[in-house]
Amino acid sequence: MNKIKPLLAIILALFLNSCEDVIPVDLNTAAPKLVIEASINWKKGTSGSQQKITLTTTTDFYSTGIPKVSGATVSIKNRSNVIFYFAESAIKGEYICANFSPVLNEVYTLTIVTNGATYTATESLKSVAPITEIIQNNNGGFTGNSIEIKSYYSDPANETNHYLYKYVYSNQIKSNFYVDQDEFFNGNKFFSISQNNDLKVGDKIEVTHYGISKAYYNYMSVLVSIAGNNGGGPFQSPPATVRGNVINTTNSADYPLGYFSLSEVDIKNYTIQ
Repeated sequence: MNKIKPLLAIILALFLNSCEDVIPVDLNTAAPKLVIEASINWKKGTSGSQQKITLTTTTDFYSTGIPKVSGATVSIKNRSNVIFYFAESAIKGEYICANFSPVLNEVYTLTIVTNGATYTATESLKSVAPITEIIQNNNGGFTGNSIEIKSYYSDPANETNHYLYKYVYSNQIKSNFYVDQDEFFNGNKFFSISQNNDLKVGDKIEVTHYGISKAYYNYMSVLVSIAGNNGGGPFQSPPATVRGNVINTTNSADYPLGYFSLSEVDIKNYTIQ
């Protein structure tokens, strides 16, 4: 009996040691897809001439970096066939235009040529109503004891408008995004609202309102719903494939991810009192 106990101890030790081994999981990896970040934003009070488009690709689950797409030809053309070229900067995969000319309601066409494929998208530049005031409510939230921020604007009458709201907080890493349409407040004063129950005195907030098209509103509605505003917002890689408005004209089956959008934006900063 005394010989059996040491034997059992050895077997148990070997079993526990084997539980610490790392077992790699063989995941199926799809072919990389082009990811296009092409949000042309015209901040009120600026010329809007400086714009940036970023090209990357999807990668496998275990990758620690995001592959950048270099050597692409990137341009945007307006209805008058004026072409704005985006040159690759010193940062790989980042393409810059220094002379873009934003015009409200103008229609623009994006063209990207890379790795033997041509990608195109067409979208119009939408205006946004200016933020007129920011009001702090110290009795907000579901519990009635959270600090709440409302950013007001006057929606233009007799026209359909769609909005994207973004709230960036100094007290947390993630941002809040959500979309809205003026179906029930057309021509009236309305607001966006903070969605952060942990605000405290001294916290800083950057509020951005974007004017967006109906198509981009529909796209962002799906994307925000999937992202759930967790982990940094909808501009992170989504957990499901959401197709944007960019088409691969060379091979339609190999569609890219991302969206070509053009927005007038208004930005306001506020410090919690």
